[in-house]
Amino acid sequence: MAIRQMWRRSLSSERRSSSLGTDVPKGYLAVYIGENEKKRFVIPVSYLHSPSFQELLYRAEEEFGFHHPMGGLTIPCSQDLFSDVISGLSRT
Repeated sequence: MAIRQMWRRSLSSERRSSSLGTDVPKGYLAVYIGENEKKRFVIPVSYLHSPSFQELLYRAEEEFGFHHPMGGLTIPCSQDLFSDVISGLSRT
């Protein structure tokens, strides 16, 4: 249930940012990655079903709850770890 709430809030934030000119293609979502300095990635929503990506979502929930300071989904992990997870997902 928590993932659905994060997803809804993220979609709501994406709609707001979309109106500000930071468009995300349909079927994708923007996430902000980094422990200190945040970098924006646009990823397919299909990644949300992956157990490895869901682990990252749980980390985000533990750190931020449902308030994400960047306006989009913020995941508190290193960019290297995120890249490793995404690389594994893009190969499947």
